[in-house]
Amino acid sequence: MVSTKQKVVIIIPTYNESGNVKNTSQALQKVFRTLPSIYDPHILFVDDSSPDGTALVVREIIKTHPNVHLLLNKTKSGLGGAYKKGMRYSMDKLSADVMFEFDADLSHDPTQIPAMLAKISEGYDMVMGSRYISGGGIPSNWGFHRKFLSVVGNTFIRTVMLNFKLHDWTTGYRAIKSSVAVAIVPELQSSAFSGYTWQIGFLIKSLAAGFKVAEVPFKFVDRTYGHSKLGPEYIVNTIVYIMKVRLDQIFKHRLFKFIVTGGTGALVQFMALYLYRRAIPYQLAFFLAIETAVVSNFILSNIWTFADRKLKAKAIPGKFVQFNLASGGSILIQQTIAFLGERFIGLVALFTVPIINMHIDTGMMFAVVGILVGMFWNFFAYNHFIWRSTSTEAKKK
Repeated sequence: MVSTKQKVVIIIPTYNESGNVKNTSQALQKVFRTLPSIYDPHILFVDDSSPDGTALVVREIIKTHPNVHLLLNKTKSGLGGAYKKGMRYSMDKLSADVMFEFDADLSHDPTQIPAMLAKISEGYDMVMGSRYISGGGIPSNWGFHRKFLSVVGNTFIRTVMLNFKLHDWTTGYRAIKSSVAVAIVPELQSSAFSGYTWQIGFLIKSLAAGFKVAEVPFKFVDRTYGHSKLGPEYIVNTIVYIMKVRLDQIFKHRLFKFIVTGGTGALVQFMALYLYRRAIPYQLAFFLAIETAVVSNFILSNIWTFADRKLKAKAIPGKFVQFNLASGGSILIQQTIAFLGERFIGLVALFTVPIINMHIDTGMMFAVVGILVGMFWNFFAYNHFIWRSTSTEAKKK
């Protein structure tokens, strides 16, 4: 008969933790006995060939607890490396449904495991033990510098990522569905994720993939045996990684590309208007400058802003006509602002740009205002009419 129980594996990376693994195993086994019968809990120690004999202690534990397992790494692979191997082993050899990241020194409160599993049952894909929500906490005896780095560090990450729903981005206490690991672990093969950057990277990529994440409070406890593996490089690596990821996200975001494309078009329009006005009346010059910018925007939009929806060569002529029609709303907006500005304010000189001897008047100001307002319409029109996504097309059929 096939078991319908959910296999839960607590993955515990170890390096020189011989004085902790027995107590940690006992604390977890005590919690296991309180879990609902639908769960089949296991412990997997992933040891980096600790010279202090951690693996030997684990083997002794296994003799009396068959739900305890050992995965021995021949070389030290770091926290991220240990979790990668541990997750693969848990899924391939132990058929894990849910995996936990857990510290060997009992810094993570094992009594919160039932609450985290309950959140998984509610439909969340990942549940994080959080020190920075109501009910959570950090040791009161931590020095000011450590408290400052921990609290400010998480605030920094939340601010840079513009995600304030999650409070503890650096926590190493997590419950993760196997489906999440299957999707995310292959994306974390770089050596950059071999250390503590693993935690940040795993969370960011999970959120980007659309997985649902929740938090459960827990009080972090300092280890009583052994030494912390965290060093100053952890802070530096985390900051560098977060900034790199955020900038990469911004530069690849369609809205950012649209703004750059629009800004380039605005510059083209601004310079064209300045040149055209030397030979033709203002209103005609204004219209031709807009059309010049439209051509610029169409080209940049197709090869960059909407590169993932790039138009086929045979579709370009027809789409360019549609692009002009869609841009008509922006042209109308800009023409209206220019007309009303000239009618009620007038074309009045404002200042001169000395370097290029360019005379700026209210006509140029009307152009800038019209461009900004028109850009809002343009993004909507281009996104939904010209470079319509495949999924949108499918829904319409």
